[in-house]
Amino acid sequence: MREEILRLTGEHVVLVLIAMSFAAAIGIPLGITLVRWEGGRRWVLGFASVMQTVPSLALFGFLIPLPFVGGIGKRTAIVALVLYALLPILRNTLTGILGVDAAVRESAVAMGMTRWQVLCDVELPLASRTILAGIRVATVTTVGTATIAAAIGAGGLGVLIFRGLASVNAQQILAGAAPAAVLALLADGALGWIERRVSPY
Repeated sequence: MREEILRLTGEHVVLVLIAMSFAAAIGIPLGITLVRWEGGRRWVLGFASVMQTVPSLALFGFLIPLPFVGGIGKRTAIVALVLYALLPILRNTLTGILGVDAAVRESAVAMGMTRWQVLCDVELPLASRTILAGIRVATVTTVGTATIAAAIGAGGLGVLIFRGLASVNAQQILAGAAPAAVLALLADGALGWIERRVSPY
């Protein structure tokens, strides 16, 4: 049992890391784009909000029949987890950059900085704590949601939980639920530490 728990924990961590890498790679640049693309904010944030309100099993069901992204297994699970993680990353990136003091931005422009330099050297560093807070929320949520991905053959700690539910075995349910809870706490603590280190003030 111990070997299986370790193996499934590894699968769970890999699933979360892949999903969060894609979510951050999509969400942060898109959030930066929305800072200046005011017309698209409502639509993009609305789409991300809708995705997060759809029940996970229902979303898996919608994705499975789709070509390229669907099917049974990890690919569909990763797509669903990315869609769930987008909203907090998008919203916090947008909020963080818009929250930068206008006077600081104007001073950077007056010093001769280009728009790109203002973004990279002023806005993103000042918004980093807010952006990391969004990634932190998304990661903790993804750790929990990834347990349900076992229902479509994606592996992870949800395998033990579903097996325990099917056999009415509380020990197996706890064998899957307890490591998932520990992973969520570790992710929250680690990202909180990084958040404080990046922006201590």
